[in-house]
Amino acid sequence: MLKVNQYFDGKVASIALQTETLPATVGVMVPGEYEFGTSQNEVMTVVSGGIDALLPGESEWKSYAKGDSFAIAANQKFQVRIAIDTAYFCTYE
Repeated sequence: MLKVNQYFDGKVASIALQTETLPATVGVMVPGEYEFGTSQNEVMTVVSGGIDALLPGESEWKSYAKGDSFAIAANQKFQVRIAIDTAYFCTYE
């Protein structure tokens, strides 16, 4: 069964699924700035568009383009800036 989630007044949406090995979400974000919190270890991969992210413990924003991935540990907060409509795939451990 797929679970659909919306955040930030519908500006971020995701669909949860179970892959062969890990739980995951496929999502989209429209332009804006967002802060997320993690409850599990996450790996986020940009499918389309781009993400500027300020990851935990970092002092500078980094840009991630289509095909790029970044990891966030459990129980952390991170910020993203989205300049164009962006799609992502995220796995959880």
